[in-house]
Amino acid sequence: MSSGSSANQSITQEEIKHLEFIQAIVARLGNGSFLIKGWAMTVAGVFFGISANNPGWKIAAAGIIPIGGFWLLDSYFLRQERLFRKLYDDVRKPATPVELFSMNVQPYHAVVPWGKVIRSHTMVNFYGTLALVDIAFIVGGIIRVARG
Repeated sequence: MSSGSSANQSITQEEIKHLEFIQAIVARLGNGSFLIKGWAMTVAGVFFGISANNPGWKIAAAGIIPIGGFWLLDSYFLRQERLFRKLYDDVRKPATPVELFSMNVQPYHAVVPWGKVIRSHTMVNFYGTLALVDIAFIVGGIIRVARG
């Protein structure tokens, strides 16, 4: 075996540093997403607690707004993470067309559409569950008000 072909495919120190920069961004985005989920649970829990002790449905209905807002914000973070993962995949390949130290994820926007991220299992399972619980509080509040 000739060592010439493996030497041509080796990755440079600059490319390794580029990959480390991208990985650091992915890690920060993942941490941000985790924090957003924590805040979403906290805020939703406050609305659920107030709704459980309030005969009306209006507080529960207001609770759907932050759930939707957190859903969109977390989807933004997840989309950015996926975009940077696509960039990482291209940078790690030999003879990559990506400019050294580029953090441009624009070329991947068509590959990672917003709608697909918002409707991903991760988002739907977490925020959909919070929304369903909130809807249950809304319906319960409407029934309590109707009964007088």
